[in-house]
Amino acid sequence: MFLARVYVTLKPAVNDPQGLTVMGRLHSLGYDAVSDVRIGKYLEIRLDAPTEEAAEQSIAGMCDQLLANPVIEDFRFTLEQL
Repeated sequence: MFLARVYVTLKPAVNDPQGLTVMGRLHSLGYDAVSDVRIGKYLEIRLDAPTEEAAEQSIAGMCDQLLANPVIEDFRFTLEQL
């Protein structure tokens, strides 16, 4: 059994209106040192796989096919054996 922690983020060239909204609100609360905010997704996926390599391939496939939009998003993940 493996636990995958998946992080999906917008590519640097993609505008992030949610991030701009959060940054503006942080500034209005007095956190003027904040220079950028980017919003993303975090997922935890538990899966049964025979090997770490098989788990990596499965998670990468999930990200490519469903969890991340490759046109505007990047993804990375870590695996932990449970």
